[in-house]
Amino acid sequence: MSMLSYIREEIRVVRERDPAIKSNLEVFLYPSFKAILRYRVAHRLYKRKHYFLARWVSQRAARKTGIEIHPGAKIGKGLFIDHGSGVIIGETAELGDNVTLYQGVTLGGTGKEQGKRHPTLQDNVMVSAGAKVLGSFTIGKNSKIGAGSVVLKEVPPNCTVVGVPGRIVKMGDEKIPRMDMDQVHLPDPISNDIRQLQADNMRMHRQIMELKKYIHMKEDNIEILDK
Repeated sequence: MSMLSYIREEIRVVRERDPAIKSNLEVFLYPSFKAILRYRVAHRLYKRKHYFLARWVSQRAARKTGIEIHPGAKIGKGLFIDHGSGVIIGETAELGDNVTLYQGVTLGGTGKEQGKRHPTLQDNVMVSAGAKVLGSFTIGKNSKIGAGSVVLKEVPPNCTVVGVPGRIVKMGDEKIPRMDMDQVHLPDPISNDIRQLQADNMRMHRQIMELKKYIHMKEDNIEILDK
């Protein structure tokens, strides 16, 4: 794909997924726009084994945008990084098409692996603000990672993950995350558990009170018989 084609594609992607944008010219001000285009240049250099030049391009982009994408990462079309500050994508990370990342996201390694050290994100994955995905496993297509989550193991397609460590709280949701870009309305299993415990506690309290009433009635009847 030519650089002009990349530019056109990035304009389309930003306009599709950011409701704040009002014109095509604004796209050129976006840190993610600059970082992704420079990644494309750096990646070409990296594939040709011009490793120093590739790193030089990528590090300049990181200083200017706050987005650090290793030139060795493999990224499909339609990547969108919203805001972008603090985003890190490691050398062996692989991203499918139409992936969405928010600020503070890390696609990193655990420090214990060799070779393939970073995660693979399949098509249409969304990783919300501040989330960390660490290790050489796969996040399945159409999956959504909640804000602040730390994901340390594989996630099947069409799932929602929240928490530290990340837990699957919803499965089989084939809705594509980039269609609503919703980071907020995610299932909260801890809150659900607390509500269930509260309901169980109230039910037990009612049963105890009923049992006490029954015992008092029995005691009253025994007293009457004794008299």
